[in-house]
Amino acid sequence: MGKSIIITSGKGGTGKTVFVANIGVLLAMKGKKVLLMDMDMGLRSLDLYIGLENEVVFNVMDVMTGVCGIKKALIKDRRFENLYFMAAPPYKKDENISPMHMKVLCEKLKKEFDYILIDSPAGIGEGFDIAAAGADEAIIVTTANDASLRDLDAVISHLKRVGIEETSCVINQVYGELIAQGFVPMLSDVTRCVNLKILGCIQHDENIYIATTKGLPIALKGNTYIRQNLENIADRIIEE
Repeated sequence: MGKSIIITSGKGGTGKTVFVANIGVLLAMKGKKVLLMDMDMGLRSLDLYIGLENEVVFNVMDVMTGVCGIKKALIKDRRFENLYFMAAPPYKKDENISPMHMKVLCEKLKKEFDYILIDSPAGIGEGFDIAAAGADEAIIVTTANDASLRDLDAVISHLKRVGIEETSCVINQVYGELIAQGFVPMLSDVTRCVNLKILGCIQHDENIYIATTKGLPIALKGNTYIRQNLENIADRIIEE
């Protein structure tokens, strides 16, 4: 039986979807069968970041409402032996779906995949509750600034309310130069504020944005330091 992990954040702009795309690729390259599921209804972008936007025919909403079966909505990424994708609908539909629909879907998918990475909407709301219903645990992607860290507490509390106790954190977009100049908090200060297990930190690098704009995961760009940050996090996910 596999594991479903919701990847979330307290606010937009933390790099949550970029993280989902790249950590999913690395887990697949390490021999794990991985499904990337976009649950950001109406604001989907994960298909662009992994370069599969032209492959989407059916989406997760079609599965949950009975328009098609699971297999029709699964898109195989031909660049990686073990990586699959399920898209969100291009616009938010007024369909009568509930958290139970998501829970049943994920239980079925966990029989097929080692990891299901669920890209949730940013913030807290009905869409988040549906996305979280199928998750065994959560990874919160935050950045080292006061606004993101304040939102982090609200997300942790809400995850507990929906029944997710096992939660960890990734600190993204770490600007070394700004830390050195005292414009943003030191990482040691951030880690003291975060009352969570920290899976790792990811340095700021413009190359990761260039790669995602082209639908080319950073894992395909050679052994860069940004890839090593992600590799370390992927190893910790597997070890757990």
